[in-house]
Amino acid sequence: MITANDIFTISSQKQFEKIALKLFRFQHENNKVYRDFCDFLNVNPQQVKSLEKIPFLPIQFFKSHEVVSSSDFPQVTFTSSGTTGMITSRHLVTDVSLYEESYRKGFSQFYGNIEDYVVLALLPSYLERDGSSLIYMVEDLIKLSNQPESGFYLHNHDDLIKKLTALDESRQNVILIGVTYALLDLIEKHRFSLQNTIIMETGGMKGKRKEMIREELHEILCKGFGVSSIHSEYGMTELLAQAYSLGEGVFECPSWMHVLMRDPEDALTYVKDGKTGGINVIDLANINSCSFIATQDLGKKNPNNSFEVLGRFDNSDIRGCNLMVL
Repeated sequence: MITANDIFTISSQKQFEKIALKLFRFQHENNKVYRDFCDFLNVNPQQVKSLEKIPFLPIQFFKSHEVVSSSDFPQVTFTSSGTTGMITSRHLVTDVSLYEESYRKGFSQFYGNIEDYVVLALLPSYLERDGSSLIYMVEDLIKLSNQPESGFYLHNHDDLIKKLTALDESRQNVILIGVTYALLDLIEKHRFSLQNTIIMETGGMKGKRKEMIREELHEILCKGFGVSSIHSEYGMTELLAQAYSLGEGVFECPSWMHVLMRDPEDALTYVKDGKTGGINVIDLANINSCSFIATQDLGKKNPNNSFEVLGRFDNSDIRGCNLMVL
């Protein structure tokens, strides 16, 4: 049996691959949805000897199936956001402590001690619905910061402007984490000149604004907040791990997460570093669900295993293994 300690103490690529292959066999045996998918591809688990040979489950399965590798009752069900009438993803989490350990250790790996920061959250679209894994994470980080000034902001921009300005001027380290459209709304109301604040965008216009390319968006946000770079968080309902970008849109993974870039025309082959492909994520924290997810995001991987997110497939581009979902 694979334990949390096995996952969160990984210190080398060789160790990662060993645990990933072991977890693949465990999930093939215990996750009927994943096993059926592997059978559909005629994959014999005993012949899978490398990460590239592991089948990656299309993320759309979380909209139509219960993707679980455990018989335990779910402790929490995370759901994706969506417009009225849209089918949303459901991630049944049977051990929420794995999620908590993943995001706590992941944050620490990239930013250090959470108690060194005031955490301000501008996530209105997530606060206005139940079941958000992002809200679960940020709410816990706010508590762990042990700072009375930490908290959520819905639409009360005036209070946020006053608090953010005062904290920054007092040289307090601050992280302002916000959904993209809400950060844009804020800087349209007030221009900042921040010296001690990290701006972290979680992506998403949520239908509130037109989409922008990252370079344009980050330039606008940098000017509006008076900062030199914009940080980003890459996570999703179906995962228990997050990657972080400390600027320039280049993401790095914690040691229990890894990405591969699949060929957009052939989901079972991979493109070379620097080439655009579909993002496949290995999330070893997702022990009791599925750790091998083919997302609908497009990106490119760098030689040092960092990666960039370039956009998303539109529906007409979904091919190959995804056809089984229909």
